[in-house]
Amino acid sequence: MLLAAGGGRRLGGRPKALLEHRGRPLVENAVRVLREAGCGPLHVVLGAAAAEVRARADLTGCVVLDNPDWAEGMGSSLRVGLASLAGTGAEAVLVSLVDQPGIGATAVARVREAYRDRNSLVAASYAGERGHPVLFGADRWADVSAGATGDKGARVHLRNHAAEVILVECADVAQPYDIDTPPDLARLL
Repeated sequence: MLLAAGGGRRLGGRPKALLEHRGRPLVENAVRVLREAGCGPLHVVLGAAAAEVRARADLTGCVVLDNPDWAEGMGSSLRVGLASLAGTGAEAVLVSLVDQPGIGATAVARVREAYRDRNSLVAASYAGERGHPVLFGADRWADVSAGATGDKGARVHLRNHAAEVILVECADVAQPYDIDTPPDLARLL
């Protein structure tokens, strides 16, 4: 699942999904990374400028979801995405963020490969610090969704179950920076 609903408030209201990276919208890069890591089917949660993202970005083959409450924060997007998985038979979801182009397919694949069962709780780690992407076994979705408020996303669930989180070191293959402020735009190619 790709969370791509952010409005880029600290970027002057430029929706993150539409920021240009390698000549295309950033959301396309994130979808490519997930595909290269073997993830699928891909659920993409849009919010800010959703119609423009749909018009400008190639999201062929993705389940594209609109989060009408995107301005509430990442938690609402996570809830929309998890709700879309109900009844699909999926045993786990790997959650990635659109504004982290320094995380490539190798890191995503490492996290994906750490899946064990429907109770799995896995997170990428960078020099021992938990980061993204994260993977939740299906048995955890209800609790994750219940705690997903504001910009916290799954942070509460991860903190409450810290002893159960399998950390997968990815610092050797990825850089977990976010594109949040105008100076961060220099990281986009």
